Amino acid sequence: MPLARPRQAGRLDPGNARYVLALLDRAIAGCLSGEYQAMVTAPVQKSVINDAGIAFTGHTEYLAERCRAGVVMMLVGGGLRVALATTHLPLAEVPRALNRPSLLSVLRILDADLRKKFHVAKPRILVAGLNPHSGESGHLGTEDSAVIAPAIADAVAAGIDARGPIPADTLFVPERLKGADAVLAMYHDQGLPVLKYASFGRGVNVTLGLPFVRTSVDHGTALDIAGKGQADATSLVEAIKLAIELAHSNRT
Repeated sequence: MPLARPRQAGRLDPGNARYVLALLDRAIAGCLSGEYQAMVTAPVQKSVINDAGIAFTGHTEYLAERCRAGVVMMLVGGGLRVALATTHLPLAEVPRALNRPSLLSVLRILDADLRKKFHVAKPRILVAGLNPHSGESGHLGTEDSAVIAPAIADAVAAGIDARGPIPADTLFVPERLKGADAVLAMYHDQGLPVLKYASFGRGVNVTLGLPFVRTSVDHGTALDIAGKGQADATSLVEAIKLAIELAHSNRT
């Protein structure tokens, strides 16, 4: 795919924003047609796409819209799988974005792809609470008891082994994680710092719910070191390895 303008490492150019989306569209078309077995994406600078006048919040949301699919962001690394109930939202908007039907949908997608793509026979999912102490019986917020707990009950009734809401500050202790196949965090910075600390730069972002395998890195564009030869490609290498593994295992 041709660039609209010459590129310069570390310098953003809204004139090339549509090039990024053209690449994604080409990759999507190839995956849907069977030409490609998987998609691996590098980090994308969302701001420059927005500066070009294009509404864009991230790869995950763009793929969901283009494929007309309900999707879930999950990061894998350090012996953990952490999925997100909400993705790229300001923290103030997270409580309003959580509702019983959407959480049930996320749990269905997470359970289904753990079975289908990761071949986990009976996934066990731990669900984080939103508020400190999971709301402290309503004294620290009502979302846990009014929204999250009923959604978990709906999931259990649908045959999904989901447990919670569990206070996030104690959810990630080894004893509690023992035997768990995935954690569902309520928002981006609730679950991902733990995984990124545990994975030491080897984390991989996986989009669940798509009709094909898509992986990505667990970090951003690092514009401050672009073109300096200092970037660590480990997460991208791990994303490629996992994409190959998932694509192969889902063919055989």
